[in-house]
Amino acid sequence: MIILAGLGNPGPKYQNNRHNIGFMAVDVIADRWRFGPERAKFQSVVRDGEVEGHKILLMKPQTYMNESGRAVGEAARFFKVPPGDIVVFHDEIDLAPGRFRMKTGGGAAGQNGIRSLIAHLGADFRRARLGIGHPGQPQLVMPHVLGDFHKAEYPWRDALLNACADALPFLLTGQDERYQGEVLRLAPAPKFSPRQAAQNGD
Repeated sequence: MIILAGLGNPGPKYQNNRHNIGFMAVDVIADRWRFGPERAKFQSVVRDGEVEGHKILLMKPQTYMNESGRAVGEAARFFKVPPGDIVVFHDEIDLAPGRFRMKTGGGAAGQNGIRSLIAHLGADFRRARLGIGHPGQPQLVMPHVLGDFHKAEYPWRDALLNACADALPFLLTGQDERYQGEVLRLAPAPKFSPRQAAQNGD
């Protein structure tokens, strides 16, 4: 069993927020690979699926972002899934819009959902980091992440989400670097520092 968890906040108010790109990623994966219907379990909306012989539980915790670890931890204990078989899709302000990075372990870097997961799972789960860019000033971070995607952002956002779904078999076999490379090949995005660009007024 592999757990794919997307991070976000529940309810229509937050549906199109940049902070909810993790929810969007697992929705696109579930549709692309024809997962079963949504149901409520483990304080989450879950869908079951199988991709190339791998059984997958897909989760969207409904605990609000800051308590995501409670929901994922409950499922991990129930199915006895080790951290190395848990992949968390989440927004990353320190990556340029549309960029993508895989990472295992490390700290929370200010992401409260990740902080909660570390508290419940330890740090050794895998993170699929979806770049949404940094607004440049610390006081603008909250309105940026809790703001909706603009229509002008849809092309790179949708390309990134589709690439995450299309390249999925690499992720399921533990080939995280290859998965990252394939996502970036399918959805190329410019490399630049979002903080730097915002500070320079670019």
